[in-house]
Amino acid sequence: MRIFKPRAARAITAAVAVGLIATGCASERDSDNESGGKKDTFVFAGAGDPGSLDPALASDGETFRVTRQAFEALLEHESGGTELVGGLAETWSSNDEGTVWTFNLRKGVKFHDGETLNAEAVCANYDHWFNWKGTYQSSAVSYYWQTIMGGFAKNEDKETPEANYKSCTAKDENTAVIEVKKPSANLPGGFSLNALAIHSPKAIKEYEKQEATAKGDAITYPKYSQEAGTVAGTGPYKIVKWNKGNKEVTLERFDDYWGDKAKVKNLVFRTIDTEEGRRQALQGGDIDGYDLVAPADVKTLEDQGYVVPTRGVFNLFYVGMSQEANKALKKKEVRQAIAHSIDRENLVKTQLPEGGKVADQFMPDTIQGYSEKVKKYPYDNAKAKSLLKKAGEEKLEIEFCYPTEVTRPYMPAPQDLFELMKADLEKSGITVKPKAMKWAPDYLDATESGSCALHMLGWTGDFNDGYNFIGTWFAGYDKQWGFKDKKVFDAVNAGSKMGKAEERTAAYQKANEVIMDYLPGVPISSSPPAIAFGKNVNPPNVSPLTQEVFSEASFK
Repeated sequence: MRIFKPRAARAITAAVAVGLIATGCASERDSDNESGGKKDTFVFAGAGDPGSLDPALASDGETFRVTRQAFEALLEHESGGTELVGGLAETWSSNDEGTVWTFNLRKGVKFHDGETLNAEAVCANYDHWFNWKGTYQSSAVSYYWQTIMGGFAKNEDKETPEANYKSCTAKDENTAVIEVKKPSANLPGGFSLNALAIHSPKAIKEYEKQEATAKGDAITYPKYSQEAGTVAGTGPYKIVKWNKGNKEVTLERFDDYWGDKAKVKNLVFRTIDTEEGRRQALQGGDIDGYDLVAPADVKTLEDQGYVVPTRGVFNLFYVGMSQEANKALKKKEVRQAIAHSIDRENLVKTQLPEGGKVADQFMPDTIQGYSEKVKKYPYDNAKAKSLLKKAGEEKLEIEFCYPTEVTRPYMPAPQDLFELMKADLEKSGITVKPKAMKWAPDYLDATESGSCALHMLGWTGDFNDGYNFIGTWFAGYDKQWGFKDKKVFDAVNAGSKMGKAEERTAAYQKANEVIMDYLPGVPISSSPPAIAFGKNVNPPNVSPLTQEVFSEASFK
């Protein structure tokens, strides 16, 4: 049996989250925040809106920044780090094969609606997800369930993966046992995902009365997930309002929280979609913190007395290639030419914050499984031209999609990055056809469906296992990439079912070498995104996983 240590009650020290939400005038904020001279509202600005108040229906950081404050999973990560610790489960263990997971739950934990956490509540959640039907089975809706647990009790689409989830049993009131069919590298890390956080069983009954629907690629999410009032977790804050017109989500301290109570009564997430707008809002006193600070603003803000901590490197930015969207990309020489055309060192030097690194594979060097032996593709226009000639593609024209109205931890200024890469490609004789698209849903839908020949995307790790990176993209056929290569798929999956960490690490290293020889896309960089707080703020421990806990935040 592998036994894992418990987590102490969540310490309180800092604050922030990746998130979302609106605009309001300073006079209103002052009246809301001042109570007897003490601020009771913390306002944090993110770069985009959340998609849902139910994290199980989400796959984006902006949503999770909000929902993480209200919902907790069986496991969590240590504050400010990547080590797994106890969450709603005080301790946990598995059998040697990694197929039976036993969770010893904390006692005295209450949901926001007054229900009590017990093993039956845990199983109600897992069985609820397992029995999803209709649009809920869309990968756009249930991405993380399918990633971690496979499909459903009855798959309605032949492309849906086979379910690995087997059952959840309440062994006794405070012991839940979850069984899977096969060992997986996604466990136990998957038990820490906010998408698999535990909801009140009373709330789940209300959820099940509502349907998600789809018309083409457009998803209509159930009403409960778009309005505050029904969702109920166990976190230090409860969601009380979502004003979509003001682009603002409001949370309130949950006084019956099992751990350390939130230091600030009210928490507001506001969407300000430009780096300049967020910086000016902080400097003007309209907000208390914001995420995704422009690299050029870091020193300026520090010199002005603001607190600007930097997260550890735990992400990857890449240029993806869809072989179905442009048949020339099926030729390895063309993919290699594109890789040699991009001056990644210049991108890191001019566009990323201090501490950014050039990437040479599809995971940062902070992840277990990083290999020192991958094939490299240094910047070399002459080499690129030679490869294009060899491939018979000297007059290559290619569409390059890039997103607007967004900033991501791995991608601080999308248009600037695009313009530099476009210029690089054109130096090699490639004609680039730019296509700007709004981030959500247009750009995300287009890249997921494989309709963009070249595109810019990235990933911030969910937990420290190599499969969480390379398995996300290359475990099997994916429309985003549009290729079928059994050697790549087999190499990526080789380590996914190994129980011993050292064996998995070696397998992932080999997989990285196979991937970079095939070259499905171009890894560009990894970066340490900065986050900023007001001069009067005691910030939280910032997380390399962007999993900041806002209940830690306080005012000086």
